Parts: sequence; structure tokens; C-alpha cells
Amino acid sequence: MALIEGFRVQNYRALRDVTLGKISNQGSGEPLTPFTVVIGKNGVGKSTLFDAFGFVSDCLNSDVETACDMKQRGGFERLRSMGRKGPIEFEIHYREGPNDRAITYELAIDLDSHERPFVRSEVLKQARKGATRGRLFPFLRLDHGKGMAWAGEDAVDEGATTARNKKSVKDKKRSEDNTKASVELTDPRQLGIATLGTLKEHPRIKRFRDFLKGWYLSYFYPDAARSKPMAGPQRHLNIHGDNIGNVVQFMEREHPERFKNVLKNIAAKIPGIETIDTLLTPDKRLLLRFNDGAFKDPFLSEQMSDGTLKMFAYLLLLEDPEPPPFICIEEPENGLYHKLLDALANEFRAHAKGSKDAPQVFVTTHQPYFVNALTPSEVWILEKGKDGYSTVQRASDVEQVRNLVDEGLPLGGLWYSDYLDAR
Repeated sequence: MALIEGFRVQNYRALRDVTLGKISNQGSGEPLTPFTVVIGKNGVGKSTLFDAFGFVSDCLNSDVETACDMKQRGGFERLRSMGRKGPIEFEIHYREGPNDRAITYELAIDLDSHERPFVRSEVLKQARKGATRGRLFPFLRLDHGKGMAWAGEDAVDEGATTARNKKSVKDKKRSEDNTKASVELTDPRQLGIATLGTLKEHPRIKRFRDFLKGWYLSYFYPDAARSKPMAGPQRHLNIHGDNIGNVVQFMEREHPERFKNVLKNIAAKIPGIETIDTLLTPDKRLLLRFNDGAFKDPFLSEQMSDGTLKMFAYLLLLEDPEPPPFICIEEPENGLYHKLLDALANEFRAHAKGSKDAPQVFVTTHQPYFVNALTPSEVWILEKGKDGYSTVQRASDVEQVRNLVDEGLPLGGLWYSDYLDAR
């Protein structure tokens, strides 16, 4: 499964220039961990950082103007950092596998002459074959919707190729991997990867597009899970969780043994829940039922607590037989009993590190009990400076924090005692 090693945001609300992990133009810096958590007080930018991931995903799934104008954002000018000029910029640095070459995607969004958001520039680049470090070379470079795209599997820098292999210049026959073509998009609001990623001659662009398209950002709220959807098995949980019964129906039908293990896991994490199943009503609606063992008749989902539904939804998401490559969850602690948070954090970590196909899990929180289960390398501290812009620091970069954790003190307790203030 692909792993994001670094993420940079510039000019996005309070995130004037924030980098988490390792990006391509930094020689130093440790990559993000498979399970990464951002902590901070209210108003420091945690929700903005969560939305930054969502914004990039929305740009692909719709277009940059639609993404800017979504209800929670209110347009480009409200998104651009106050007092700043120039584009909103993002950089995603990731690897498709532990031994694969690093890939970087750079995106800049600005206003055109008619004050409408458009894609100002877009670059997708990768290290050359055999290179473990050094400069990355583009296989997609667009400026104002025009540029070049390289076909095939290997990113090629023409000058470097010429210097390394003069025979390739003399050879009239060029391989598909060394071909490039001019590109001009007809809609400046659309990402180039959205169009080129559908073409078989651009497999690298397709893989990145599929990776980005597969991101899961949880906007789950319990009332959605209490709804009664029409019956019909569905493979994946949607972002709001209102198809949770459909996913249960799918798991019961397609993966019965795995689903039994999911229920055992839930029973261990949420005392009192013995069985969970679905009931099809005469009008073909699907009811989700919970039985705690104390009563003969089960409770319907609308009778269950917010915490029970959230815990069940998160565990069901993690047990997806075909999980999304990247899961982003904002404040999962809301509605949960504090003694469940340690178990939930460990569950996220276990799934993120469970196998080569495990999803990367990114969480924002302000709950010390959740943070108690974490290591300093997994935690990033977000604060807001006197200028109103956010800053971020890895907890493991604070020497005093490392020393105190080594002595056995829990990280959440240190945060509660103000030892995790960014310095």
C-alpha cells in the first residue's frame, strides 16, 4: 500500500506554510509514520489541516472551482491565507511501496484574469530507476494547462538521459518509456491527472490518480448511521456512514468468517455487545440491530449510543477487505468513553502497520487519553503563532519530551501538563 511520507500546504487559511514529514526538496527530515496523529488546542488549525487533504481530493473528484466553492469553504479568497498573494499550493511526497522510488505531486491553484480559480501549475515527478536519492524528474509538467507528459513506466529527464546514454540519441527507435508528448487541457479548472490518469499510456499518472481517488476522509456522524437505507449490499463504508447497514449486509454475505471476527473484536472493545446483524423490512429497508445479551429483543441502531455507533463504524472501516490507501479521521474521540480511546488508538496503529496492504491512518485529536497510547514519532504538535498562522513540530523533535517518555511518562499526560508546547 502507498505511504505518504510528507505533506506540505502553503497559503491555505491558517496554514501559510506547514510541512509534515519529508518532502522532495528537503534533504533531511523523517517520513510520516503509517499511523500519524496531529494534536493541538482549539483553533490552531487541526480542522484546516484535515480539510486540506479533503480539498485536494475534492479537486480531483470534481474540479478546483467546485472544491473552492463548497459550503464549508466559501470560495478561493476565503481559503487563501489572509494578507497573502499568489497561489494556494500543495505537495504530496509518497511511495507506492517501501522499496519503490519516491514520487512527488505538486499542485498550485490561483485566480485567473476573471477572478475564477484555476490550476496554475501541476507537476508529477519521480526518481530515476536505480536512484535512492537526488533530484526527481517530471513525467507530467503543466503550466496554465499546457506542458508535457511522458508515457510509459520510467520518468525521463532528456538531458540526463543524453549524458548517460549517447547511443539512445543516435538510435532512431525510441522506446515507449522514453516518449513525451505535448499536452493542452481544454478546462483549466480540471486537474491534469484527472484526464491523463484515464489513459493506458500513462500508467504512472493512473496509479497516482487511483491512489488519490481512493483517499477516505471520515465525515461520520452517528445520526447518519441511524438512518434506514434501502436494502442492498455495498462493499465500502461511505464518508458519512449512512450505509453502515449495507456494508454489514455485504460482509455477512461475502465474508462471513471475517465478519464473525469483526463482531468478536467489537465485543472486546465495547463491553455488552454480543451480536450485530441486519433485518430486511417488508418495504426493503435495512435495519441494523445490536443485542447486548440482557434482553431477548435486539436494539435498533437508532437506539444505540453515539459512542457505540462510532466505534463500530471505525472498526468496520478498518476491517474492509479492500481498504482505502489513506484514511483521515477528525477527532474520533467525540462521543466515546475515555477508557476506550487507548484501545481505539492501538486499533488504528495495528491496522496501519498490519500488512503491506494496510492503509495509512491520519488522525487529528485534542484528547490526552488518546495520545497516551502514542509514541513521540507518531505525534505532531500544531500551534498558532502570534501572527495568526499555524506552526507544526514533531513531538520526537522535543528533547525533553523524548527523555520523559523514555522514563515511562505517558505522552498524553505530558501534553496535559504543557510539555508538548512547540518550541
